[in-house]
Amino acid sequence: MFFLEVLDVTIKKLKSQTANLITLGNLTLGGFAIIFSVNGNLRLSLLLIFIAALADRFDGMIARKFNIESDLGKQLDSMSDIISFGIAPALLLYQGIIHDFGGPGTFFTIFYIGCGAFRLARFNISESNGYFTGLPITAAGCLITLSFLAIPYFPAQVFLFFMIILSFLMVASFKLKKI
Repeated sequence: MFFLEVLDVTIKKLKSQTANLITLGNLTLGGFAIIFSVNGNLRLSLLLIFIAALADRFDGMIARKFNIESDLGKQLDSMSDIISFGIAPALLLYQGIIHDFGGPGTFFTIFYIGCGAFRLARFNISESNGYFTGLPITAAGCLITLSFLAIPYFPAQVFLFFMIILSFLMVASFKLKKI
């Protein structure tokens, strides 16, 4: 009897943390993507960022399905998102081509990360009303990551301009319906 009660409590605790564990998986994938970018393995970094995007999609879905949404989960999700869709994609594109611009390339890489952090902080203090304000960092990060594949086909200026545009779109005040 005691064993069954302990097992039941353990299962409930695991179930309540499922979404957070997936979110930590997102963060871990983003962390590895950063390390691989720094070490020059940019294609593996790209793959890990896209897998992190899948984890990000599923953590919220599972939290809603199991009715385990929490303030901790919301904060953890934002911290994971700044790693996986802010720093990791910015570093990927920086290592891939933006570093060619020297100081301005470095500035706009950091600017993108700062705009992403601002966007996440604004999201965390706003009421959920079925709309996003500005471009979600997940979308911006996936677009930056996807653009890496086009490096052989476009001049370097296109990628710097794209990063600047996405930075401003994240902090813009337009509304996007959540899907």
